[in-house]
Amino acid sequence: MAAGGGAPEPRVLVCLGALLAAWVAVGLEAVVIGEVHENVTLRCGNILGPRGLVTWYRNDSEPVFLLSSNSSLPPAEPRFSLVDANSLHIKSLSLGDEGNYTCQEILNVTQWFQVWLQVASGPYQIEVHIAATGTLPNGTLYAARGSRVDFSCNSSSRPPPMVEWWFQALNSSSESFGHNLTVNSFSLLLMSPNLQGNYTCLALNLLSKRHRKVTTELLVYYPPPSAPQCWAQMASGSFMLQLTCRWDGGYPDPDFVWIEEPGGVIVGKSKLGVEMLSESQLSDGKKFKCVTSHIVGPESGASCMVQIRGPSLLSEPMKTCFVGGNVTLTCQVSGAYPPAKILWLRNLSQPEVVIQPSSRHLITQDGQNSTLTIHNCSQDLDEGYYVCRAESPVGVREVEIWLSVKEPLNIGGIVGTIVSLLLLGLAIISGLLLYYSPVFCWKVGNTFRGQNMDDVMVLVDSEGEEEEEEDAAVEEEEEAHEREELPKEIPKQDHIHRVTALVNGNIEQMGNGFQDLQDDSSEEQSDIVQEDRPV
Repeated sequence: MAAGGGAPEPRVLVCLGALLAAWVAVGLEAVVIGEVHENVTLRCGNILGPRGLVTWYRNDSEPVFLLSSNSSLPPAEPRFSLVDANSLHIKSLSLGDEGNYTCQEILNVTQWFQVWLQVASGPYQIEVHIAATGTLPNGTLYAARGSRVDFSCNSSSRPPPMVEWWFQALNSSSESFGHNLTVNSFSLLLMSPNLQGNYTCLALNLLSKRHRKVTTELLVYYPPPSAPQCWAQMASGSFMLQLTCRWDGGYPDPDFVWIEEPGGVIVGKSKLGVEMLSESQLSDGKKFKCVTSHIVGPESGASCMVQIRGPSLLSEPMKTCFVGGNVTLTCQVSGAYPPAKILWLRNLSQPEVVIQPSSRHLITQDGQNSTLTIHNCSQDLDEGYYVCRAESPVGVREVEIWLSVKEPLNIGGIVGTIVSLLLLGLAIISGLLLYYSPVFCWKVGNTFRGQNMDDVMVLVDSEGEEEEEEDAAVEEEEEAHEREELPKEIPKQDHIHRVTALVNGNIEQMGNGFQDLQDDSSEEQSDIVQEDRPV
């Protein structure tokens, strides 16, 4: 080697290479790890105190001079420099800087120190791919419940990184899916709501211990399991109609569109499914259709419909109440959709005032049936017209009820009078029957005999024979005078014969008795006729 300190001759380097190879074989090298684009310092042994002449070489196929503490020897590259007069400092590492480095120190004796430099790179540009159902406008991924989702993670790194997947559900701690040096992908076959959350891919450089991670949010969506429901109702404090549509049980909330039928005119769109309509947009019988849709289907969506109907009223036109009593007025509303609001008013000729519940007025409502009960009726206060009103956005219907308040009747006196009249009429009819129909007695006797009575007595009384003879003489004289002046005629028998017969348990004897009575009467009439003939 020249005294001026030139570069080592090739022969010397060859010998040095042989010595370095033997040293490496005994395993005395140190290991230093650096990263691409970073700086690194390689120490020349761990000796304290004064240092001798230090020279650094790189061991490739043959030793390559890098740097020496001899100022007359310039460094092989500007990136190389000495630190503390013995350590090699390399700036802006590259992957090509990785390898074996040897330090030669000459102080009394020559010492050799070898350093193994490893250069790590990355991980850079982690790419996560999740084969989900779709992507929201903000970039969030979503998958349909029950679907399959594939996960993969890639990163540029030297050496190849270890990839690990982590999952964190909402309001829970993270859990690992495991790590692998060769496989960086996996699949979930049946997605469910409990798998919704954040998925993190972690790439770790085992050499530099540097890591990078990428977190991706994955949502799990599912449509409602049942059909939508819709209804209409009156808005509170106004005559506007509120249309409401619900399709519960899905995630996220569906979209709602209200359409007027027929015609398909869109009334409104919203996420709430609620629309307000004024009276001008309504008519009796009009239909409104709610069409729902969900981000994960079904594609055709779902729908329901409501039809608006005006109210009809039914009530008794007249009611009566006695003074001091109670009365209930009933009003029934039918056909109204949405259900009508029922009010009670008093006398349309007066300013309309709604009757409010009080101690004298009790108002109850069961569905669309309403009753007004008036306590302690007063003719001055309560008599007159009452109005039942049904109000709905489609229209207003009213029905009038007339209430008549009367003094209470004496029911006991009326009942007593009616009973007395009935008894009196019965007595008169019985007397007339007995007087004008003697045969009636005979029929009554037959009835009694049908009840196994042993003896039935039939009485036929006649006037005394003496009275008949006297009357007959007087009449003969009068008739004699009349025959002289009037045409001849057969006089009527003016006598009523009454016969008394006793029949003891023998119907035939009774019949014979009546036959004898009739024969006697015929003979008497024949005698009288003969007596009345002119001589």
